[in-house]
Order: sequence, then structure tokens, then C-alpha cells
Amino acid sequence: MSNRALLEVIALDAEDAVAAQAGGADRLEVITDMAADGLTPSPKTVAEIGAAVDIPMRVMLRVATGFAAGDIDVLVDKVREMRAEGAEEFVLGFLDQDGHADLVAVERLVAEMNGCPWTFHRAIDRAVDRDVLRKHLADLPGLDTYLTAGAATGVDDGIPTLLAEQARSGQPGYEARILVGGGLRLDHLPRLREGGVDAFHIGGAARPGGWSRPVDAAAVREWRAAIDA
Repeated sequence: MSNRALLEVIALDAEDAVAAQAGGADRLEVITDMAADGLTPSPKTVAEIGAAVDIPMRVMLRVATGFAAGDIDVLVDKVREMRAEGAEEFVLGFLDQDGHADLVAVERLVAEMNGCPWTFHRAIDRAVDRDVLRKHLADLPGLDTYLTAGAATGVDDGIPTLLAEQARSGQPGYEARILVGGGLRLDHLPRLREGGVDAFHIGGAARPGGWSRPVDAAAVREWRAAIDA
């Protein structure tokens, strides 16, 4: 098993997945509807991607814009549908009306996932208190990653927070890996790598033609080379 830094690429379909893997991606985040910042894909899409590539995929659990969970029963059904199509890893993140982690929703989904590894996504960047959120979630089974820009406005503003949290790696609430995404650019990489960050997430950066175009393997390859440099 390689110890190289992780590169995760957003995939909307099997074509994206194949290109991402060809470019050197280690993992996919599978979503639909990027206009809504990423919702749960169809079971058919998950099955097609699973058949097309052999790198792991994390499937988004989100059925509406924003960071409220909405109908938890619908989300539970989504977990069952995705697992039936072979999904073994997930992405989720919900806040309550006060800006804290929605533990009712998250714990219900984690129970349904039954040990699957999962990422708490950029809802952390909108939380009223990141440290409290981390400590509330720390003991939930399967949580191994936080997808974060360090700030709601993106990596440009979030780098100090990202580096400070990375420096606390292994402390209570900080055991999960930091996966940096949200306005991430190639010029951010040297400072983040120097600070010990070893996981990166790209979406639009893998699509020079925009979201109406598929993932470009060459663009992913450029990121792979820069991360490994």
C-alpha cells in the first residue's frame, strides 16, 4: 500500500471516474448536481462507477442544498440504496439551527452505515465552533476524514486554520485526516505540504473546460505531480 499523499477527485459519472483514475487519483467523491454543491447520486451512477474503476469512491449523502439534514428517513434510504450497489464509503455533514453538528442525523446515518468509513464534509467550515464539532463527532465509528477549506470562504482564508489543526493531529477530536478542498489551487500546495497536510480534494480544478465538461486526465495528472513533488 502506497504512503503517498491522497488525491481525491469529484466524479459525476463513469467517464469522470475513468479519467480521474487515469490521471492518478487515489479516490473519488461521487455526487450529482454540482449547482447545488453536490447531492446524492443515483444508484445507477454508483453501480456504473464501481464497474468502471478500481479505486475507492465515497458517495455523498445529501438531498438538499445547505447543511440541514432534512428528512432523515430519506437519507437512511439513500444509504441502503447505495450499499446495495456496492458503496462502502460515504461523505456527509449536517449542522443544526445553532451551527453545531446535527448529532441526531449524523448518528442515525452512521448506525445505518454499520462501520463504513466516512468523511465529514465542509459543513465544518460553517460550524459555530470547529473544535466543539470535532469533539462531538470524535467517537463516532468510521469517521476518518474532514473535508475542509479551513474557512467558509475557501482555502485562501483558511490556511492558518488548516495548519493549526494539522499540528494537533492525533489529539482528542483531531484523529481524523484533514482533506483540503474548497478553492484549492496548485500554489497552495507547498505551504500545506510543508505543514504536514497529506490529502487533497479537487473538483473544478480537474475540469479546465468547466463543469459542463468531463474530468480531464491531464489536469488530474498535473495535480498528482505537484502533490508528489
